Amino acid sequence: MFSPRHSFVIVVALGALFGRTFFAEDSNGPQQPAVMGSAAFDWTQMPVHKTPIGESRKFFRAPTATLDELECHVTTLNPGELAHPPHQHPDEELLIIKEGTVEALVNGEWKRVGPGSVIFQASNQLHAIRNVGDTPATYHVIKWNSPGMLKKKTPPAP
Repeated sequence: MFSPRHSFVIVVALGALFGRTFFAEDSNGPQQPAVMGSAAFDWTQMPVHKTPIGESRKFFRAPTATLDELECHVTTLNPGELAHPPHQHPDEELLIIKEGTVEALVNGEWKRVGPGSVIFQASNQLHAIRNVGDTPATYHVIKWNSPGMLKKKTPPAP
């Protein structure tokens, strides 16, 4: 059995080890995600997240050699569903319709498009998308943040 002295030494050593790890991470700030390199993503291997309006698949969201962040996800909307109310954000995005018929709010007008169509949503412009067909509508979303954009989105520390 350990004596009280041995127990004390073990507790102090563990405290030093974990404290060193904690303070080393704290003094360096949050870890930056690794820059994404070339990759292939198999549709059949992507986890499916069920939602009240359909489902989604997250392919990636990471910095690249030239962007602070590149994101790609796929949304499937059930018939009659709106992905979200009209909104705007600083990042730009492309939507590529895989299947179904959607309407996209573009420059204040609803535009109807189908499979193979591409929608570009410019920075800070009001946009939305809804499924106007009788079958599920699936589309790829590609969003990016150019260098410095993420810092602008994060409020400065007090």
